[in-house]
Amino acid sequence: MQRKGLSALLIVAILGGAIAIFFVLTGLREPPAKKEAEFLAPLVEVMDLQPMQAEFRIASQGTVRPRTQTTLSSEVSGTIIEISPKWIAGGVFAANEVMMRIDPTNYNVAVEQAEALVRQRQIEYDGAEKLLSQGYRAEAEHASAAAALASAKAELVRANRNLQRTYIRVPYAGMVRSKDSDLGQFVSPGTRLGVVFATDVAEVRLPLTDQDLRFLDLPGAADISQTGSGPGPDVMLHAIRRGVAQTWSARIARTEGVIDENSRVTYAVARIEDPYRLEDDGEVLPMGTFVRAEIDGVSMDGVFRIPRSALRGADELLFASSEDKIEIRRVTVFRSVGDVAYVGGNVKPGERVVLTAVESPVTGMSVRTKQVGDDS
Repeated sequence: MQRKGLSALLIVAILGGAIAIFFVLTGLREPPAKKEAEFLAPLVEVMDLQPMQAEFRIASQGTVRPRTQTTLSSEVSGTIIEISPKWIAGGVFAANEVMMRIDPTNYNVAVEQAEALVRQRQIEYDGAEKLLSQGYRAEAEHASAAAALASAKAELVRANRNLQRTYIRVPYAGMVRSKDSDLGQFVSPGTRLGVVFATDVAEVRLPLTDQDLRFLDLPGAADISQTGSGPGPDVMLHAIRRGVAQTWSARIARTEGVIDENSRVTYAVARIEDPYRLEDDGEVLPMGTFVRAEIDGVSMDGVFRIPRSALRGADELLFASSEDKIEIRRVTVFRSVGDVAYVGGNVKPGERVVLTAVESPVTGMSVRTKQVGDDS
């Protein structure tokens, strides 16, 4: 029992000594040095603004359509007895080329009858005139003979015209769009024969907003009053043809002169010469092709180009002063295109615009600046 008591006493002594040594060492340790907390202003990227001359290009889109398109209809009745091998969808024909012929038998007979009637009326008129000169006929009888001759001649003109109408022609070079009649078919006046269009010129209607019109020099009504077209800006058309991106040159010929009541846009009409390249080599631009258009706009001096992301809201920019203080300022945004915006107004050359998004900025806020392109 005495030995167990001595062991317990020894353990208590060791623990007490360890605790005493811990407190002694803690008292001898120097307290850590206190350091004032350092506030760092936000780091932002800035860009120096320099004026430039901006040449704007206005984007639009539309579908290629023929300038001249005709629905052919028969003017006389009869059976189609001849048809051109070009009278198929996609067939190309020359101006005044005969596309089909309607049976002319009845119209040849009508011409012969009219010619015979004219000869008869001429003889009657000559006799009446001779007797009138000799005093054997009255003036009224002579006038009646003259009227009968004139009527016969008019009937001959009508008969010849109907005979010519048995030839189906188009007064321009073009292409067949659709074929609605064929060999052996009987047609009557008004029967639809097919649809054709001219291949000399194609057009594209390009919708433009009121903001777009500010940057375009379009021909007005006075410019197109004589010829139907005016000297408008150049246009570059883009489309995918046979899996390859292609471009075509065009020119704005006119505007349609009214604002669409539903979409509130104005349509400009771009004209493409020889879209099927029948006269020159090049990539064909078929009717019905959907194209993107880039229209040459006006030039503007003294504007500043910035990344569009630098804008806050519609027209606010953050500027960094020479003392690296934030200044919030409204500017005039002339145009935004893709990732770029063109601004002016309340801006001076050499000023630094902040490109970094700053959370809850206020005028006078301190920042640290990093020039764009400076990796230091």
